[in-house]
Amino acid sequence: MNAPITITALVLSFLLHFGIQKVFIRFKKFDNFNHRSSHKTLATRTGGIGVFATLFFISLFFYFQNIDLFDYSLFIPLGIMFVVGVYDDFYNADFKLKFLLQIIVAKILIDQGYLITNYHGLFGLYEVPWMLAQLSTVFVFLVVVNAVNFIDGIDGLAITEVIKAILLIEFFSEGFSDLAPMGFLLISSMLPLYYFNFKKKRKVFIGDGGSMLLGSTVAVYLFYVLGNQYHFNPQWTMNKTLFAVLVVLYPLVDLLRVIVIRIKNGNSPFQPDQNHLHHKVNSYLKNPFFSVTLITFVSLFILCAVLYLNSLGG
Repeated sequence: MNAPITITALVLSFLLHFGIQKVFIRFKKFDNFNHRSSHKTLATRTGGIGVFATLFFISLFFYFQNIDLFDYSLFIPLGIMFVVGVYDDFYNADFKLKFLLQIIVAKILIDQGYLITNYHGLFGLYEVPWMLAQLSTVFVFLVVVNAVNFIDGIDGLAITEVIKAILLIEFFSEGFSDLAPMGFLLISSMLPLYYFNFKKKRKVFIGDGGSMLLGSTVAVYLFYVLGNQYHFNPQWTMNKTLFAVLVVLYPLVDLLRVIVIRIKNGNSPFQPDQNHLHHKVNSYLKNPFFSVTLITFVSLFILCAVLYLNSLGG
C-alpha cells in the first residue's frame, strides 16, 4: 500500500465522516444518550458508514482500473455485516436475527476459503475433519464479531483494538499478507475517528454498523493467520492459535467476563450494562483517552511477555 493511496483514504474518510454526520444532524438522527452512555453531547453513529464508504469507493476505483488490491469478494460478507449493523443502529434488531445472519455470513466466508482447518496443537489437535472445521469457524466468527461489538463502549476503544489487531498480524508476518491492502485502507479510514470520537461536541461513533464491519474484518484476519498462507517472521515464530488469541485478548476476556456476570445475575447475556472492564477502568481514570491507552498498553505487555517466554522456551 503506497503513500498516495493511504493519504487519499485518510482525506476521503475525514470528508465522509464530516459530511455524513452533517446529513444525519440535519435529519435529526442523533445517538440517544442514557445511563449507559459515555457521552452527554450530540453524537451520531455514522462512523461505520464513513469507514465502509471509504473502503468501497477506493476499491471501486481500482476495480475499474483492473487492479486487485485484495479479494473484492470479501465485500459480500463484510457488506452484509455492515448492513445488519446499520439496521440495528436504526431499528434495534432482535439478537436472534443478528445471530442468524452472522452464521450465514460465516458460512459465506467458509465457502470463500476462510476457515479453521488446523488447531495447531490446541487440545492436542492439528488437522481437523471438515465438519468440525466449519463448526469451529462459525463459533469463532460469532465470538470475535460480538467481542468487538461489546467493547464499543468508550471513545476510541473499538477502533484502537481493531487497528492494533491488524498491525500486530502484519508486523509479525514474514511479509505483508494478502489482506494488508484492505487492512491498511481500513486503518486509514478509521484514524479520523479519533478526532471525531474525542471531540467535546458533535461526536461520531462507529455504531453497530462499524463494529459489525470491523469485527468481521478481524475475524477474517484471524482465519487467515490460522490458515496455511500466513507465515511468521522467523525471529517471532510462535504457536498460531496462541498468537490469534493474544491479538484479540482484551475483547475476548471482556466478552467472557461480562457474559458470566450477566448470567450469574439472571440477565440475558446480550442485555447491555456497564459491567465491562473498560467501564470499570474509565470509572477510576475518568478519561476515555487514558483508559484506552492503559488497556492497550496492558494487552501489548502481555503479548510481549508471552513472546519473551516463548523465545526462552525455544
